[in-house]
Amino acid sequence: MTEVSKQIECNVAEGVATITLNNPPLNVVTLGMSRELDRVLPALAVDSDVRVLILTGKGERAFCAGSDISEFPKMLGRGKIVPMKLDFENRVYGQVAKFPKPTIAAVSGLAYGGGLELAVCCDFIVIEETTRLGLPEIKLGVFPGSGGTVRVTRRIGASRAKEMMFYGEPIDAPTALLWGLVNRVVPVGQSRDAALAMARGLADQPNLALQLCKAAIALSYELPEDEAIRRTMDLSDSVFDTEDCREGVRAFFAKEKPRFRHR
Repeated sequence: MTEVSKQIECNVAEGVATITLNNPPLNVVTLGMSRELDRVLPALAVDSDVRVLILTGKGERAFCAGSDISEFPKMLGRGKIVPMKLDFENRVYGQVAKFPKPTIAAVSGLAYGGGLELAVCCDFIVIEETTRLGLPEIKLGVFPGSGGTVRVTRRIGASRAKEMMFYGEPIDAPTALLWGLVNRVVPVGQSRDAALAMARGLADQPNLALQLCKAAIALSYELPEDEAIRRTMDLSDSVFDTEDCREGVRAFFAKEKPRFRHR
């Protein structure tokens, strides 16, 4: 299935959904793009044919260069930016961060500002050797307002997050990998292929177990340790009642490869 709208493209094949940001030349985030993502993401989240989600950008110059600055003048002044942009944009980005199935950002070129904030909503980030990642908002007299202060900090720690946000200078691929901001660095032009290979591997895993594992990991951020572990046991109880669990145990004793049916 392939769906094309004005600023995103959505394709589903072999258990993998791919959303491509399509606003050349730098795929900046507009209010229109956010509305299109808000329409597509909930449907993909409940689609049983979708087991993994990839986010990428059209072309090789940028995954996403951040917000469309041409929209900013009408948002200047107190009481405007939140209702006109940030409230809705954070809700959309939150849908990516809380997407129940594994998510991968395939980043070619640069990812700045809101583009990096979108990428860090994903479980995995694959970038290329020449990719540059940055949060340059301070140079406009503002700071990252679409979750970056939280999600980037959780990935790389407060000290490194402050270095990125206070100076507003981009970091290169080796630094991003060293800091733990991204998962993999691949040769130029191969981020999408690498992400697709990862996605296909994940799509073959028992999807219900993956979803419950992702939910259990999320609890570690949301709850005190004892409560998170208790809730994790509840999720484990659920996964042991799945058809895939029975198949996995059967295949183990039969010394066969399990044939998971994602139920």
